[in-house]
Amino acid sequence: MNTARSLHVLSVCLSIILSSTAHKGFAEEITVNNATSTPDISSVQNVEEQPKIDVSALTIIGYHEIIPNKNAIIPGYAITPQDLTLHLDWLEHNGYHFISVDQLIKANEGKIKLPAKPVLLTVDDGYQSFYQYAYPIFKARKIPVVLSVVGSWLEPKSGMVQFGDDQLDRSKLLSWAELKEMQNSGYVEIGSHSYNLHHGVMGNPQGNSEPAAITRIYNAKTKKYETDQEYAARIYQDLKKNNEVLKAHGLKSPRVMVWPYGRYNLETVKIAKQLGMPITITLDDGPDHVGKSLGHLNRILVERNESTDALAQDIQNRLMNLTDNNRPQKVMHVDLDYIYDKDPAQQERNLSHLLDRINAMGVKTVYLQAFADPDADGSADMVYFPNHYLPMRADLFNRVSWQIQTRTTVQRVYAWMPLLAWDLPAKNPAAKALVVTQQPKASDHLNMGYKRLSPYSPLARKTIEGIYNDLAKSASFDGILFHDDTTLSDYEDASPDALNAYAKAGLPTDLEQIRQNDALLSKWTALKTRTIDDFAMQLAQQVRYYQPFLLTARNLYAQVALSPYAENWYSQSLEQSLNRYDFTAIMAMPYMEQAKDPNQFYNNILKRVKSYPNGIMKTVFELQAQNWRTQQPVPSEEISNTIKSLYQQGAMHIAYYPDDPIKDHPDTDIMRDAFAVKPNRLVP
Repeated sequence: MNTARSLHVLSVCLSIILSSTAHKGFAEEITVNNATSTPDISSVQNVEEQPKIDVSALTIIGYHEIIPNKNAIIPGYAITPQDLTLHLDWLEHNGYHFISVDQLIKANEGKIKLPAKPVLLTVDDGYQSFYQYAYPIFKARKIPVVLSVVGSWLEPKSGMVQFGDDQLDRSKLLSWAELKEMQNSGYVEIGSHSYNLHHGVMGNPQGNSEPAAITRIYNAKTKKYETDQEYAARIYQDLKKNNEVLKAHGLKSPRVMVWPYGRYNLETVKIAKQLGMPITITLDDGPDHVGKSLGHLNRILVERNESTDALAQDIQNRLMNLTDNNRPQKVMHVDLDYIYDKDPAQQERNLSHLLDRINAMGVKTVYLQAFADPDADGSADMVYFPNHYLPMRADLFNRVSWQIQTRTTVQRVYAWMPLLAWDLPAKNPAAKALVVTQQPKASDHLNMGYKRLSPYSPLARKTIEGIYNDLAKSASFDGILFHDDTTLSDYEDASPDALNAYAKAGLPTDLEQIRQNDALLSKWTALKTRTIDDFAMQLAQQVRYYQPFLLTARNLYAQVALSPYAENWYSQSLEQSLNRYDFTAIMAMPYMEQAKDPNQFYNNILKRVKSYPNGIMKTVFELQAQNWRTQQPVPSEEISNTIKSLYQQGAMHIAYYPDDPIKDHPDTDIMRDAFAVKPNRLVP
């Protein structure tokens, strides 16, 4: 029997405003000319000429400052009136139709139908320059626009106001009279940008300033976080106060909530809806469609001096529904165990060095360990985030995740988590709800090498759901990577709950009888595979309450990709994984698998992946940087050559594990050059 069945890997702030670019999505599309000179509109590729574009999809475009000079308040998001005019010209020339909030609400209710290529324009913050430079343009062209304002910035009549984490002269913001005049014109809808959520709050013991709308505030004195009730009450009171302030100054109660920095969760969406704001706008990726919930609409964020070409490309990417699968994922798989240290000062030095390595290597995605396995038995007995179920080794995941998001060029951070391999404290009743291996007589078959909770146990599932819920509330991240414990061998699970599930599915409860019959074995394998994947999808959906734009990835054993029959050994299916997860990270590790010819090993996996539609787009080839059999690192040059070879053969997404920042392995220069072979641009 193949040893891979039982072997597992033993080693298991920029300003808040700038940090929002992590959620703008594809901010570095195909290189375009960002000059502000007038482009030849006829030379811009017409979106209508492109196939696969969804002309019914809603496009939302977000601006901040429209100002002709260099005295912008937030230069990174300022454009000139000339730029704005060019954008509007291009949109009209290419068949886009500007819509109002009234039209959007009525269309969502099924009362009207929106025109083809509908566009909703938004402008954030309420700078005084909007009235002088942008409003005349919108009014003259009869184009509706949503202008979202922050109540706490507008209430003072003069002096300095708290502007995010800085100060701003009140005269730089719109007056109440100007707001009322623009609203009365019928072209400007005043939306809410919160009363006082447009700033950072203390998000962890290390003092990170994180977006107020999504962060549980950490109290350094009590060393406690906000409770669920305290958090919800704070958000409710803030949004309610902003509505009241606007109404007190003669404005209508807002119907649109534009989240500061684009950060939100479904709790904040629910509160906004309760307060009369059915439309809330984010900075997530992808097209929008009416007829679905208006609770979190995606938006394109216009950046400094953005050219018409760049805006056109961004719109096209969305209407073609290009996703992370269409951009090469260059992944560093990080063990927080390398960063953790009992000495906080040393821990910070370790983190600083990791950030340097990430930037030097040019990776765009990080799989970040959220659990701890100090005894290296493959099962998590500690975690790196506050929770109700396991000891917390250190409150570290939030800190590292946020630093990566704001101090590096990484676009996505995934929380790497076990699905079943939890070594719970003995006092937890679920600790005994374990996967049971039914050992045959005179056999060397083993379980999968992990102590795992049974996915058939309601008690175990409830506990795991609780762990994931605590993770979701504790930090900001973009995805979940399910560990390679998402597996049951062909001798598992023989626990009482599992046997009951088999009986309900019409299967024998004698596992040996199942194994001796190919039809029964196939049915049993399909049931277990579905059970595991269903549970993973359930957990992901649960996490999306606090991390709405969550992506999913899972580790898959190489043998499953090499041999269809191996699905029976692991209860893993390459085909089902490609269908159900955003990414499947195949552990393409020839030394772990004792492959005689590593090159042929990679070729065989590639061939199998290519046999599936979108197989290449959804597969991550995860390479090993350590030979755990010899306890020696795999040479950086060898990893680099493998990456280049895989790229040459058509692979799109590549990861490696582990990154060792202590020994500086693999070499950042060598790896950067290898990853650079594949451009970062989107691939249709």
